[in-house]
Amino acid sequence: MFTIKQPSTIIFGKHSARDYKIPKDSLIVTSSGAKSRNWLEYIGLTDSYVYDNVESNPSIDTTEKIISEFSNSNFSNVIGIGGGSVLDVAKFVGYKMKKIKIMIPTTFGSGSEVTRIAVLKINGKKQSFHNDDIFADIAIVDPYFIHGTSNIIIKNSAIDACAQCTEGYDSKTSNSYTKFLCQKAFDILENAILNEEYEDLAYGSLCAGLGFGNTSTTLGHALSYVFSNEGISHGHALAFTTTVAHRFNDSAFYNRYKNLVRKLNFEEINLKQNLENAANLILLDRKHLDNNPKEISKSEIIKLLGIICAGKSFIDSI
Repeated sequence: MFTIKQPSTIIFGKHSARDYKIPKDSLIVTSSGAKSRNWLEYIGLTDSYVYDNVESNPSIDTTEKIISEFSNSNFSNVIGIGGGSVLDVAKFVGYKMKKIKIMIPTTFGSGSEVTRIAVLKINGKKQSFHNDDIFADIAIVDPYFIHGTSNIIIKNSAIDACAQCTEGYDSKTSNSYTKFLCQKAFDILENAILNEEYEDLAYGSLCAGLGFGNTSTTLGHALSYVFSNEGISHGHALAFTTTVAHRFNDSAFYNRYKNLVRKLNFEEINLKQNLENAANLILLDRKHLDNNPKEISKSEIIKLLGIICAGKSFIDSI
């Protein structure tokens, strides 16, 4: 037996965000680039309340600041428009303020628009909050937003989605439904990356979110957070951490995933902290490690981190 949970309404299609009648009595949560990219004009909301200073890898302090700033404002909806960081903040704010949550992704990797997860930093360390009340009420996925997106954001987002669906497929908590969606997602994403058909990333990311959102990510994500905590973007870290995790887990996706990392040509990453301290932090992440298909020891984690920090040439050597 398994249970499937997702937003009550999912709308997909090019120009769907433009054509959907978004309520005017809304608080828009977004990033500093929203106005210059004319996102608010595109969705028809130029007179609503706006908070446009969500940072990458956001802190829970940001959610508290938004709640404090708009606690006496009259609105019924929280609209998140942006990448995964923005959507995580918007969902958490809507959840805490008990408002209707409408999520519109402008990058296609996190799947946050359809998950019950918000990832926020507490005291500089990433933590993931899981709660059914964090779900968006409405998710609007519009491939239009891929146009004008920088190549670095496209590739970071794309490999993020690939990591999520492949880890989700391999998770101990996966089932026939999630395996179907995760496999479908990876096939779509792989084709989009190899053939540079980037509008298809929107659909692939949506399928990935619905898939892994009903199971879990695993070792690749557990390894990634120590890099993200030092300022490396989430997708960039996952390019390497999920590669070594798939090899460790003997994943059927290992070679295909590694080929996509090679195709996207990520720069090498490294850690400032020593590997033993990093491993100690990773071992605390039981949400990911307990669902990994294989148990892993501290010494094995240190070995994987060492492979990553040896440089990107390991992609060709393992």
